[in-house]
Amino acid sequence: MSSKQTDEKVVITPYEDGPYLIRGSFSMRDQDGNTIDLGRPTIALCRCGRSRMRPFCDGTHRLVGFQAPSGRER
Repeated sequence: MSSKQTDEKVVITPYEDGPYLIRGSFSMRDQDGNTIDLGRPTIALCRCGRSRMRPFCDGTHRLVGFQAPSGRER
């Protein structure tokens, strides 16, 4: 792993009424500790719970009318 990859910060952005977008150098594991092959440096994680590709977003939030702010909820 190059020093650029280890110094890069991971950025998580919750999109209004949509997924969490995660950018940066990171790895992801399932509950058993197995590495999940992401295949790209940016991923979208489901927030609505209705995706057929969980934990990844497949756009279903638009169909089901999911609503959540992009900022902190009060």
